Amino acid sequence: MPTRWADNDHYGHVNNVTYYSYFDTAVNAWLMHATGTDIRALSALGVVAQTSCQYLGSISFPDQLQVGLRIARLGRASITYDLAIFRAADGALELVATGTFVHVYVDAETRKPVEIPEVIRAAAVALVTE
Repeated sequence: MPTRWADNDHYGHVNNVTYYSYFDTAVNAWLMHATGTDIRALSALGVVAQTSCQYLGSISFPDQLQVGLRIARLGRASITYDLAIFRAADGALELVATGTFVHVYVDAETRKPVEIPEVIRAAAVALVTE
């Protein structure tokens, strides 16, 4: 994942809020790829209920990033992802942030919690690291 010119703040590094965008993009891109489904068209939506980030290093444009993810908890209606952002530097990867991202699945119409759609659960099982 590339950083973008607009990601930098006045201090010359990627602004803290942008890390959450990287998390969101990584999770949803993985879901679409792993399920072969446009997740926006499902009858249940994954809404973000909680996020956290621990910053371990600095990144700035034009850094290239890799975002790793695993599933720490696969519940009935929620998925807790653990994420790590790495900066490609001198042929190696440097860990720059870790985080947690929780999706709670809700009915697209009523917004009431529902079970995780089977297509998502089937893909998620492969990333569970309990």
